Amino acid sequence: MKAKNRLTKMLIWLPSLIITLFFVPNALNKILDSNQSEKIVTNSMVMISTGIFLLIATALFLYHKTILIGTSLLALYMTFIVFIHMYKGKPYEVAILIVMATIFASYIRKPKLFHRK
Repeated sequence: MKAKNRLTKMLIWLPSLIITLFFVPNALNKILDSNQSEKIVTNSMVMISTGIFLLIATALFLYHKTILIGTSLLALYMTFIVFIHMYKGKPYEVAILIVMATIFASYIRKPKLFHRK
């Protein structure tokens, strides 16, 4: 029974871990390599601010009491990325899947948050 409970908890957290493994390196790349020339915004302060925003949003996403705020911020950021990819003519399907996976991971961890009261 105890092993089943641990397995269930690990499986609940697995999508959130995968989402975190996507957003944290992305944020660190924006902070540490802020002079990226192929981006739509070439201002290094905007890139650093975006990286810090992503780290804060990811931390909010992982904390149980602020999961809704973190999910909203991460999904909003990736929605903007979808629009930028569409504007530049790049493939945007993966970005849409990341938005959906972020919401799905939040739903798995806290399903009561998505039900009407």
